[in-house]
Order: sequence, then C-alpha cells, then structure tokens
Amino acid sequence: MLDNLPRGTICIEDIEIGMSRHLSKVVTDEDIEMFATISTDRNPVHLDDDYARDTIFEGRIAHGMLTAGLVSAVIGEQLPGHGTVYLGQSLKFLAPVRPGDLVYAEVKVTDIDIGKRRVRMDCHCAVDGKKVLVGEATVLAPSRKFD
Repeated sequence: MLDNLPRGTICIEDIEIGMSRHLSKVVTDEDIEMFATISTDRNPVHLDDDYARDTIFEGRIAHGMLTAGLVSAVIGEQLPGHGTVYLGQSLKFLAPVRPGDLVYAEVKVTDIDIGKRRVRMDCHCAVDGKKVLVGEATVLAPSRKFD
C-alpha cells in the first residue's frame, strides 16, 4: 500500500476541518479470493471469469465492500487512526473495481464536534481519477483526555 502519512493516531484536539489522508492499493485476485473467504460472499461475478463475462460488468469485479474497506483502512490507520471507533458510514458505488486496478482511497474532515469526540468525513475511492465509491463516515476519535 502507498499512503501519504505514517500510521498512528491523530487525537480529536489536533483534527481540523479540511484535513485529509489517503492511500493507494492494487486490488489483486488474491485480495478478492481472501475477501470472498472471509465474508463468505462467493458471488461468481467476483470469482468466475466465464460467469462474469456474461454480466453487465463484462468481467470479474471486486466486492464493493472490499473497496469500502480501503476507506476503513485510512480512517483506522491515519485519520483519526489508532483508537478510532466507527459510528456510521454511507456508501454509494459508482463504478466497478476490477482485479489489477489501482484504487485511491481518501477521507477529508468536514465537521468536528470536540465535546462528543465526533468527526464527520467525506470519503471516496477512485480508479484512474474516476470516482468508483463516494460516502460519508462518522467516527469517534481518540482524545488525549480519555485515552
């Protein structure tokens, strides 16, 4: 994975509106197979070339939630990072991700409630500059006062 900052924690007291973090990852056949095993989602559109060729996607695609997991990785590792608790996530899938695609995942802080330690972020994933997923996450950020 390629990302823009080291892993760790940014406490609520240090988070600012407009702050963003990202990572990039090539989605591999192995990733798709492992996700299918872990999730038990063995839909052949993800795993069977012959089946997938006859679908609207005209080929195999990664699980949407595998792509969404890259947003989770940015949140859990970079912003806010370690100690963050997910409270909610909206997602809209705009285009498929295929094996071999380099996916860019980014989150950007849009709202902060320091008293409640809540952070709202816009999220998106893109392939070749084209958004494939958009959404919004709400998380409970770590605080130097409590953690």
